[in-house]
Amino acid sequence: MPSANPIAVVTGASSGIGAVYADRLARRGYDLVLVARRIDRLRHLADTLCATHGIKVRSIEADLTEEAGLVQVEELLHTDEGIALLVNNAGNGKLSSTADMSDADTAATIALNVVAPTRLARAVLPAFLRRHSGAIINIASVMAFHPLPITTLYSATKSYVLMFSRGLQGELANTGVRVQAVLPAGTATEFYDHAGIPLSAFDPAVVMTTENLVDAALAGFDKGEEVTLPSVHDVSLWDAYEQARSALFGATQVGTPAPRYV
Repeated sequence: MPSANPIAVVTGASSGIGAVYADRLARRGYDLVLVARRIDRLRHLADTLCATHGIKVRSIEADLTEEAGLVQVEELLHTDEGIALLVNNAGNGKLSSTADMSDADTAATIALNVVAPTRLARAVLPAFLRRHSGAIINIASVMAFHPLPITTLYSATKSYVLMFSRGLQGELANTGVRVQAVLPAGTATEFYDHAGIPLSAFDPAVVMTTENLVDAALAGFDKGEEVTLPSVHDVSLWDAYEQARSALFGATQVGTPAPRYV
């Protein structure tokens, strides 16, 4: 039988930010579809959430850097009309210079951070638009607007996630479908071990817990924020950034070269 509860799909749900999203959404009464490569962790999390919150959980073992895994999740998003929320959380990023990064790591980062959220959003949007309801939460990063020598590719992919989200927000205005971009800064997850720099290398004072990160992100979601920066206390900084970006774009709309080039 169809679920009586709305369904949330969370990618990268086996640990870290994704696992906390799963817990918080279960508390809100969502049934869940959890997607990750590590099925043993997913099943353990699913058992815990079912027992604690009395919701239904489906676990899908899928590597979203591979076509077969991506198609499996796309088909679910195409066909399950109960899905009300997609959390595009899965992501990776080896911290390395561009020249030193392996071909495999380069391809995996682009596949997971760019291709997967794009295709999964495209898969779920037709149903959302038919129903005039639904939401997508895309997990980007503050590195989207601050590339470092060892984050070139990662920053570029997260900049894509941010711009993709902003573009979708414009497309979906007045449709009843929402898109939120969440931009974490340093967060206590396994990301750093996989990226090649241990979390212990960072000042603990600048690292947020996954619980605080997700709780802040969902508070921003509840407030209707389009872009949520959980660690930024002075929101006027984002407003100024957006205003400067808009002014800069406006200044490009001139059909003659700037005097400094003539």
